[in-house]
Amino acid sequence: MDRAEHPKPQFVRKDWMNLNGIWKYAFDFGLSGEERKWYEDVSEFKGDINVPFCPESELSGVKYVDFINGIWYTRTFKIPKEWKGDRVFIHFGAVDYKAVIYINGKKVGFHIGPVSFAFDITEYLKRGENRVVVFAEDKKEEKPRGKQSNRYYRYGCLYTRVTGIWQTVWLERRPNAYIDSVKTVSDFDNSAFVVTPTFKNIKQGDTFTISVKGDGKEYSKTVKAQSGIPVSVDIEKFIPWTPKKPFLYDVEYNLNNEDVVKSYMGMRKVHIEGNKYYLNNKELFIRFVLDQGYYRKGIWTAPSDEDLKKDIELSLAAGFNGARLHQKVFEERFLYHADKLGYMVWAEHCDWGFSFDDFKSISLIKDSFMEEMKRDYNHPSIIAWTPFNETTFSFGDDRESHDISVQGMVNLIRAYDPTRPVNDTSGFSHVDTDIYTIHDYEQDPKKLRDKYKEIKIGVIYENEIPGRKRVTPYKGQPFINDEYGGTMWAPNDTDKDTWGYSGNKDIEEVYAKIRDLTKAMVDNPLIAGFCYTQLTDVEQEKNGIYDYDRNKKFDMKKIKSYFSYKRKV
Repeated sequence: MDRAEHPKPQFVRKDWMNLNGIWKYAFDFGLSGEERKWYEDVSEFKGDINVPFCPESELSGVKYVDFINGIWYTRTFKIPKEWKGDRVFIHFGAVDYKAVIYINGKKVGFHIGPVSFAFDITEYLKRGENRVVVFAEDKKEEKPRGKQSNRYYRYGCLYTRVTGIWQTVWLERRPNAYIDSVKTVSDFDNSAFVVTPTFKNIKQGDTFTISVKGDGKEYSKTVKAQSGIPVSVDIEKFIPWTPKKPFLYDVEYNLNNEDVVKSYMGMRKVHIEGNKYYLNNKELFIRFVLDQGYYRKGIWTAPSDEDLKKDIELSLAAGFNGARLHQKVFEERFLYHADKLGYMVWAEHCDWGFSFDDFKSISLIKDSFMEEMKRDYNHPSIIAWTPFNETTFSFGDDRESHDISVQGMVNLIRAYDPTRPVNDTSGFSHVDTDIYTIHDYEQDPKKLRDKYKEIKIGVIYENEIPGRKRVTPYKGQPFINDEYGGTMWAPNDTDKDTWGYSGNKDIEEVYAKIRDLTKAMVDNPLIAGFCYTQLTDVEQEKNGIYDYDRNKKFDMKKIKSYFSYKRKV
C-alpha cells in the first residue's frame, strides 16, 4: 500500500483504517454518471487506479493528462467487529475539486475545494462488505486551481493538472460522544498552553482532560467538557520551539476516558514590531525558499512520506530556514515534518484561476481558506498566512471587487487567528497587510541594492510589470522580497519549453547572481527577509536549486554559504 502512514499526525486515534491502494474507476467526460446512477451500478468502473495519486500522475497507473470533467471511483471495505456500536467516519485528505461521496448507493454528502474533509457514515453502513463510491468533478471553469494549466499543454509557470483524489482516504472509529476539534495557542509570555476544544454529543457532567508531557515532566488538567471554552495549562520553565531546537510536547486529549486523541504542541510566539519580524521575542530574518510541492511521478502528491521530509532537509541543507508554500494546500504530513525539523513556513492557498468579479469563486476560496486554517492552525511551523498571490485588478477585475474581497479575507483570518501575521497578497496589490511583500526579479545586484537603499513610508514599491496596477503604499511593516532570483540553470536540458527568470552563460555567472542578489537584501537593515525562487525545478520551469528529481545542480557548500550569509548591519 502506498502512503500508509497516519495522515493526521496532530490528531491521532488508535482505531483507523487506511483505504489507499487499488480502486476501480471510470471517467465521466459528459458528467452523465449521476443520471445513469453510477453510485448504484459500478459496472462501468473498469479501470484500476492507485489511490491517493491523481489520474494524471504516473504513480496512479493511469497517466491521462487531458482535461477530466469528471471521474468516479469505487472500492469495498469491511468494518472491524470491535468497531460495532461506535461511530465511523470516512476522511479524504484532498479531492480536486468537487467531491460527492456515496456509501452503499446512498449519498452521504459533498465537498468543494482542495482541503481535507470527513463524513460520519455510521448510518449508511451494513454488516459485511460495504461499498464507497466517489464522484469528483473538475470542470474547466473559473475556480481556484493554483499552478494547474488551463490549457492542454503545460506552459510558462503552469503545470500538469490534478483531478480527483490526491491525498489519503481513511476510516476512523469514534465513540458516540467525541472530541471534534482542538485549537491550541502557545501563550509564550505567560508560560502556558491554551486549548479550546469542541465536542459532539456530550452530556452535562462529561469531563475533558489535557495531559502535556515533555522534558521529563507532566502537566495535566481536567475540566467539565464544554465546547468553545478555553482551558489553560501552565508549563513551568518551558522549552521553546526554535529552528535550532524544535522541541515538541506530547499531548493527550481525553473525553470521559472513552475518546482519546494523541497530539503534540510547540511553545513559540510570532509577532511584528514596526518593520521587524520576531520569533520568541527575538528578531527573525526570513531566509525562505519558494516551494511548489510538485513531484515528477505524483504531481501534487509526494510518492512517499520520506519524500516530504526530504524536501525540508534539502532546503535546510541549502541554507534556508523555511519556505513559502506556494499555490497549493500542502498536506498535514509535510507540516508535521516541518514541526519536527524546526522549519518555518508561510501557508498559502491555490488561489490562481478565480475571479474577484465572480461571487461564487470568491465564496469558494474564502470557505476553503477557512477550512485550511482550522485544519492547520495548531502547527508551530506556520508563522504567517498568505491567502492570495499576485492579485491584480487590471485584467478584467475591478478595483472595488478586489479590495472588498481581499479585505474580507484578511478580516476572516484575523478573527480566527490573531496570533499570526497576514501577508494579504504576496506581491502586487496589497490592501491591508501585516507584511509588505514585493516580487522583484531584478538580475543586476547593484540595481537591486540601489533600488531599496531607502524604503520610505508612503511610497509604492513594486517591480513594474506592464498592465498590473499597484497602488498600496508602504506603511512601515516588515519589508520582504518574497520572490527573487529565478536563476535558470539547465545546461543539458532538451525541453523546448524550458524557461526561468534569467538565462546564464555559465555556472559561475549563476553563483555570482545568487550570491550578490542575496547579499543585496541581507545587508539592507530595512529589509526583513527574502524568499528565493525556487527549491526545485518544476516540469519546464528550470530555476530550482535542485532539479525536478531532487538531484543537486550546484556545489551545495557554496549555495548554503550564500543563503545563510550573515547580516552586516
